[in-house]
Amino acid sequence: MSSPRDARSPAVSSETDALALPAGYTRTAVALHWLIALLITCGFSLGAYMVDLHISPRKVRFYAYHKWIGITVLALVLIRSVWRLTHKPPPEEPMPRWQLRAAHLTHYLLYALLIATPLCGWLDTSAAGIPVVYLKLWQLPDLVHKNRDLAKVLAEIHGFLAWTLLWVVLLHTAAAFKHHFIDHDSTLRRMLAWRRS
Repeated sequence: MSSPRDARSPAVSSETDALALPAGYTRTAVALHWLIALLITCGFSLGAYMVDLHISPRKVRFYAYHKWIGITVLALVLIRSVWRLTHKPPPEEPMPRWQLRAAHLTHYLLYALLIATPLCGWLDTSAAGIPVVYLKLWQLPDLVHKNRDLAKVLAEIHGFLAWTLLWVVLLHTAAAFKHHFIDHDSTLRRMLAWRRS
């Protein structure tokens, strides 16, 4: 004969399981993810706004802010890449093989663009002969010698990469919402979970 305590155990266990958060990423991974997301949103918005402004101290200041954001994103993505390699992510949610492959491809493309876009902007600035003084404190080295023709090409490539990054981010966001609201799995929630590093 089971005791009242034994009889209550399944119910308590079920409630606990229902309330339990899905296996999430580390606090560091979550913080880096959302910080990078915020910065690229600000950087893209600022870049799209400032590009058509007339030359003025205000435009020069906005360009400086844009460069600072880009360099910060580049540094954070490199840190995030090392963290990802040294800390195992949570297991993948069950999904069709094509979706899993598409998710992996999107992630690789995101990382590539998050590195290539600010790096190309840095190259563009170097080719234009304009030094990058990060936060008005540190002058970063020029990556190439001054070359106006090269700067024009790099500016075009930087813009193309930025717009490509925007569309990939939107695709990534749409996929996350699809998993959350249609598939009802924990893909999005595990990036919101806050577990210890």
